Amino acid sequence: MSTAAPAASAARKTLPQPSPTRQFGAVVRAEWTKLWSVRSTLWSLLVTVAIIVGLGALFCVARVARADRLDPRELRNFDPTGFSLNGIFLAQLAVGVLGVLVITSEYATGQIRATFGATPQRRLVLAAKVAVFMAVAFVVGLVACFTAFLIGQAVLSAKFHQAALGDPGVLRAVVGGAVYLAVLGALGIGLGTILRRTAGAIAALVGLLLILPILVNFLPSPWSTDINKYLPLQAGSALFHTAARTNTELSLWVGFAVFCAYAVVSLAVGAALLARRDA
Repeated sequence: MSTAAPAASAARKTLPQPSPTRQFGAVVRAEWTKLWSVRSTLWSLLVTVAIIVGLGALFCVARVARADRLDPRELRNFDPTGFSLNGIFLAQLAVGVLGVLVITSEYATGQIRATFGATPQRRLVLAAKVAVFMAVAFVVGLVACFTAFLIGQAVLSAKFHQAALGDPGVLRAVVGGAVYLAVLGALGIGLGTILRRTAGAIAALVGLLLILPILVNFLPSPWSTDINKYLPLQAGSALFHTAARTNTELSLWVGFAVFCAYAVVSLAVGAALLARRDA
């Protein structure tokens, strides 16, 4: 009895441990399976594509219908690429909410305890969730943005100059729309990890993206302008537009860095809390 226990302990110590890369790959495969085992994933992604393509086409049809009533300034500043991608402004909510559900749904069902039981390295689990969801959001966003761009330019060509992928900044804007959605999904996961409640995390996401800019606009100038350009939507939207930035807006890459900072900070806070709190 006394010799069996040390022998078993020694045997456990000599068991080969999987490499970090192999372990991360196994967790990624598990998160991939969990993501697609939920019916809401497919529906949310289909809604995302439908909104980006459908709403973008609708905006373009409306712009063509009133093309003859536009003043010269509107015509001069018109961005056909960004206009065809306007559906992203609504579709971002579907992606962000799905990002929240990636983590909060496990807390709601209690599955998170089984997840952490199988993989005690909680930050590894969070990293795998982020990697899987960002990859899925990027691919779906890329398909949706290219489709919306092609349909939008076909509609706009009736009255406006048709943008081409080879034009300066156009390909970057179309791919940038997919990048924006992927980073937004990471922000949703971060908020969900911090709050652990679906309703609270979704409320925080909507408040950050839509409500806060409205409240900031009520501030006196120049406070409203100075604060507004650092909000996530305003900072990140330059990714899917080709129009030149004004003095009241951040430059393209500075805005992108600020937008990514929101996701990075939320995930860093979420990872710190994840390691401290009980499942």
